[in-house]
Amino acid sequence: MTEGSPREAAATGNSDAGYSLWQACVDQLAQELPEQQFNTWIKPLDAQVAEDFSRVTVFVANRFKLDWIRAQYAARIASHLERLYGQPVPLELALAQREAPAKSFVLPSAEHAAAADLTAVGEEPAAVGFKNRLNAALTFDTLVEGTANRMARAAAMHVAGSPGQLYNPLFIYGGVGLGKTHLVHAVGNRLLAERPDAKVLYIHAEQFVSDVVKAYQRKTFDEFKERYHSLDLLLIDDVQFFANKDRTQEEFFNAFEALLAKKSHIVMTSDTYPKGLADIHERLVSRFDSGLTVAIEPPELEMRVAILINKARAEGADMPEEVAFFVAKNVRSNVRELEGALRKILAYSRFNQKEVSIQLAREALRDLLSIQNRQISVENIQKTVADYYKIKVADMYSKKRPASIARPRQIAMYLAKELTQKSLPEIGELFGGRDHTTVLHAVRKIAGERQQLTELNQQLHVLEQTLKG
Repeated sequence: MTEGSPREAAATGNSDAGYSLWQACVDQLAQELPEQQFNTWIKPLDAQVAEDFSRVTVFVANRFKLDWIRAQYAARIASHLERLYGQPVPLELALAQREAPAKSFVLPSAEHAAAADLTAVGEEPAAVGFKNRLNAALTFDTLVEGTANRMARAAAMHVAGSPGQLYNPLFIYGGVGLGKTHLVHAVGNRLLAERPDAKVLYIHAEQFVSDVVKAYQRKTFDEFKERYHSLDLLLIDDVQFFANKDRTQEEFFNAFEALLAKKSHIVMTSDTYPKGLADIHERLVSRFDSGLTVAIEPPELEMRVAILINKARAEGADMPEEVAFFVAKNVRSNVRELEGALRKILAYSRFNQKEVSIQLAREALRDLLSIQNRQISVENIQKTVADYYKIKVADMYSKKRPASIARPRQIAMYLAKELTQKSLPEIGELFGGRDHTTVLHAVRKIAGERQQLTELNQQLHVLEQTLKG
């Protein structure tokens, strides 16, 4: 048994170790499972860890969910607990009581409430009233601002302050884990803070599909329309999930028109800009594109550092600035991966009873750093960009300057700066011995145009996802 291990913590009566063990298990599942699966089945779970680690009891809301968790996830949960603790830990599933157990270790209450509130529309008890499904923790105050999200944040704040006027609908797009969901929750929370009587609903597109199916099966379209057509603000995530679902698109179009007619506001998110959506009816795409469309980009270095420091502070931990810079330089793609890296570091720190340092972060993120270093190189970027734009790899090093070659070369330089740790002179050398000022000009030019040109932004998203595997 190593010094500072969970077993030693248990032996010395360290009650934080139980929380750390369960939280680390949840963090691992968040990394492995699709977001919607994780939010639906894992995130709402509470757990009680025996003081001597002789049992972990997981509390589930109802019998159906308990059976599903047992069949689909129990073995995986037990496997993670064993690996994290160093020996098997008996796992028990139980129905949650009306009141939480006295010593339960739970996810943060606001996140838990939002995740648990995934019951089907129309099945809430009447006494509860209208459920807005908002996560109270996701506000403008808790959203770190940077150049990557500044325009989207400004538009969202305008909508929250003056719904039904400009920017209707507001369409926010970008890759996974960049803060789109945080932003739409922030709009709803700000509006309700100013107008508590406003009828606001946050929903994932998959839930809307489910509601249409239920209304169709039960012949309850009057109730369905009353719910959706009477809103003051509709916040809907991931509308790309409407693809190939004709009846759903028809009902959403009807709801869209009804809400605009009564000057209610609609805020949507997607992984691509409206005209890039596949298998969505043209008339719906034109409605999506009729208001304001804004992108959220991967966060820049300074923004990533600020996010890490703020998130660590929210967890009651101290993240030294030099450690935050080390992590931010190595985790570049999105906020969700940053949060995952932070959780790994904090869990590793607690388990080993060591202060957070660059060396500890390097150990905690060993697997992630190994994968990144193996996958992304300037040579790989050059080949990927050349293939995408149908030019020769040799053109990346040549002195040729026609636009059909110079433009992809600049894009490759931009990606090399964003996705590797090479310096400007090193990148220049790998592009045919060019001066670092040439690379700097290319990086600034593409970064600036990315903010303005939707088509270029989408091409860069595709290239980034391809390179990250």
